[in-house]
Amino acid sequence: MTAVHHRTDMVNGQRIFYREAGPSGAPVIVLLHGFPTSSHMFRQLIPELADRYRVIAPDHLGFGYSGMPTVEEFDYGFDALTDLTDGLLDSLGVGRYSLYVQDYGAPIGWRLALRAPERVTAIVSQNGNAYEEGFVQEFWRGLNSYAADPSPENETAARQAFTEDEIRWQYLNGVEDPSLVSPDTWSHDLGLLARPGNDLVQLALFRDYPTNIALYPRVQEYFRSSRVPLLAVWGANDGIFGPEGARAFRRDLPDAEVHLLPTGHFALESHLDAIAGYMRGFLGRVIDQPVLSAA
Repeated sequence: MTAVHHRTDMVNGQRIFYREAGPSGAPVIVLLHGFPTSSHMFRQLIPELADRYRVIAPDHLGFGYSGMPTVEEFDYGFDALTDLTDGLLDSLGVGRYSLYVQDYGAPIGWRLALRAPERVTAIVSQNGNAYEEGFVQEFWRGLNSYAADPSPENETAARQAFTEDEIRWQYLNGVEDPSLVSPDTWSHDLGLLARPGNDLVQLALFRDYPTNIALYPRVQEYFRSSRVPLLAVWGANDGIFGPEGARAFRRDLPDAEVHLLPTGHFALESHLDAIAGYMRGFLGRVIDQPVLSAA
């Protein structure tokens, strides 16, 4: 069995949890999770990659097993979460790396790439948008209203995102065979969301989300100027980020490799083997061959 280590590091005074596996001298893949989950979403993918790559999957602050300071103690936003991810990679001695981004992981990954494009060797996007195409408005309408006007009425609607029905929907919507998705997934997320004060953390990030969309022109220019190798492996039935978001990458990266899978937002739960296979082929073509050494 692949040894997966569960570790914590202090970054800028904050406790950051991360999962790590693979040879210490191999090329690095950084896995960045989305809402409402954590590095738990990569629990099965990490062993699939760690024979050839050093895999690092952090929990964002306020998620998973990382620290969760209150909103009075920490100014939650995507810039701040990026600062912590950047600091963790520096602490771990990571110079260059490939990115796997999903949902919230995408705007954090885009910020990392804009700050230091020379460090990013390749990108894998799994339902992680960089274009306004792909936003499924039926899902986003209420959150957009809350971000624009955080009134009590709009907050009540936004809080529906924390309910069991909505979290279960994120995992099951668009999945052809829902029996492939373990209930452990949404139960794990719900337990962490239920921590006192976590609702305020999530609401702060909802309010900050428009800054990600405002960043898209710079991200798209980064794609054009860098020609970074990009693989999109996308749940085509996602009710949050639709397949147009995957196809849009080819506008600025004509060589982008795009695969639409018959599943939903958390595609790893039903299509782990397909995604791991696409990743291994893609990474094997576009980054240096790994140097194997003792973990």
